Amino acid sequence: MKVILSRKGFDSAFGGYASPILPNGQMISLPIPYKKDDIKYSEVKADGSKTFYDLMKDLNPKIKSANKWPDIDKDTRCHLDPDIYKKAINREPNWRPCSGQTGGPQGHLRKQEVREGDLFIFFGWFRNTVYGDDGKLVFDPRERDMQAIFGYLQIGEIIRVGQGGDVPKWMEYHPHANIKRRNEKANTIYIARDNLSWNSSLPGAGRFTFNDKLVLTKKGLSRSKWDLPDCFREAEISYHNENSLKDGYFQSAAIGQEFVIKDNEKVEDWAKSLIDESQIDY
Repeated sequence: MKVILSRKGFDSAFGGYASPILPNGQMISLPIPYKKDDIKYSEVKADGSKTFYDLMKDLNPKIKSANKWPDIDKDTRCHLDPDIYKKAINREPNWRPCSGQTGGPQGHLRKQEVREGDLFIFFGWFRNTVYGDDGKLVFDPRERDMQAIFGYLQIGEIIRVGQGGDVPKWMEYHPHANIKRRNEKANTIYIARDNLSWNSSLPGAGRFTFNDKLVLTKKGLSRSKWDLPDCFREAEISYHNENSLKDGYFQSAAIGQEFVIKDNEKVEDWAKSLIDESQIDY
């Protein structure tokens, strides 16, 4: 089983600020803005009461896109991918968690021979939040930004949309099933297994409630400098090489969305334990 560290959510170019870790520990990976997609931030539920739009209005009423910072409004559209939280939007029957990729990043996954059974571990830019005196959500001034793992998906099926793969009705909402992307040759959607191959009591995909084991960034350093367990020392990771191991930290690559780890039993065990020992929302 290959483990794929997959970078998702807001970054310095699209979105412009960290995704929030809510005071109750829910990790809300904010999808990047994309005006050609159909889903609006105001339609995506972060929890039982608030939408992504509600959270973003509190945290920062502006959103970065194409080097501009327009105000967010209820019609601002987003690229909801990966889509691993069932309660995020209204679902068709038979819905399953899924994640899409296209272009160069999908070409990379293909060259790395990613297939059914392999495991995406999703990470992104996060920061803890608190409620201010006015009841609004704000970033905790005592906490620093970090890279953290927020979810996972074990591949159960692969649909190569750009090569004529059939898109089931329940998937038609997904941005990578959008008619505007149907002709992108590399466009591919990865669908989760119903349950994990090594633990049938857990779903094939989900998002995590925050715990310290999910933090990649080494304490006191910038967010791209990671504190990885020893099992990564002998791992082969795409976009990285032996020079990525520095004195006291691992320097994650600035480029690349998908970091594929060649079959490595110790890294597999790390990923499995991370999921087994975390609280999962799905």
